[in-house]
Amino acid sequence: MSLGDLQQLTMLAVTRLEADAYGAAIREELLRVAGRRVSVPTVWVTLVRLEEHGFVESTEAPRDKGRRGRARRVFRLTPAGWNALDEARVSMARMWDGVVQP
Repeated sequence: MSLGDLQQLTMLAVTRLEADAYGAAIREELLRVAGRRVSVPTVWVTLVRLEEHGFVESTEAPRDKGRRGRARRVFRLTPAGWNALDEARVSMARMWDGVVQP
C-alpha cells in the first residue's frame, strides 16, 4: 500500500508527539507544523485506516484526574508503519532527484 499525503503527515505527527499522540493533539500538530487544517473526524478516519493496515496501534491512556468523558486513545507507529513511512520518503526523494526548476 502506498501512503497518501495526509497519511504520511499523520504518521509523522504521531512520531513527533510520542506519548501525547491522540486525536486532537495530532490535529494541532498537523496545523502547527505542516500548515494542514483538518477536522478531528478526518484525523480519526485516517488513524483508523492506518491501524487497519497495521501501520499504527493504539492504547487507552490513563484518564487525567478531573477529566470527563472517554479515555484518550494514544497512537504509536508499528515497525510496519516505520517501514511504510521510510519507503514513502525514499520514493519521494527519488522522484525529486534530478528535478530542476526551470
